[in-house]
Parts: sequence; C-alpha cells; structure tokens
Amino acid sequence: MLFLEYPKCSTCKKAKKWLDENEKTYEDRHIVEENPTAEELKVWYEKSGLPLKRFFNTSGMKYRELQLKDKLPEMTEEEQIELLSTDGMLVKRPLVIGDDFVLVGFKEKEWKETL
Repeated sequence: MLFLEYPKCSTCKKAKKWLDENEKTYEDRHIVEENPTAEELKVWYEKSGLPLKRFFNTSGMKYRELQLKDKLPEMTEEEQIELLSTDGMLVKRPLVIGDDFVLVGFKEKEWKETL
C-alpha cells in the first residue's frame, strides 16, 4: 500500500508510528515533493466513495489563503481535482491507498477496521 505524508505533520507522524507498530508494509511518499497527479487523485477519489471535499486539507494555510471554502462549491469536480494536483499542501493527509480502499486522514478506529 502507498502512504502519503508530509513528514513535519504531527498527524502523519502518529499514523506512521501506528503503521510501524502494527507491522504494516507500505511505500512512503512525501506529498509535497511528489504531489499526487490529477489522474491519481481521480482514481483515489472514485475508489474511496468519499465526498471530494474530504480530500482537501481544510485546516491548511493554503486552503484559507486561496479562500477555497467559498470557491469549492462553484467548481466542478474536475476543477477541484486539478487544483488538488497543483500543491500537496492542499491535500488532506495522511493518505493510505490500497488495492480496494483509500483512507483519508488518520482515524485509528477506521484504520484498524480497514487494515
């Protein structure tokens, strides 16, 4: 499975520690240095069954700076995915991508059930 993280993010550190303690095997990817592409995001979004808004880091500075709270409702899904693919700091993290699941953010209960 693929683990996307921003190494300085405390939630990502907690999630990575959980993966290691539970002996989960994963490929690590820095979400800013290797930002997800629009194609990847589209596949993950469809696979997740979650609303697209869940993929946005709504508490991030970039999100507020771009005033996305007001702009997102007027954007198409395609435009939102394109926007997400421009900057890893806009993407909610950590992300865990498996063959048949996508986990957005770290909720230990949800991770235990899925992994």
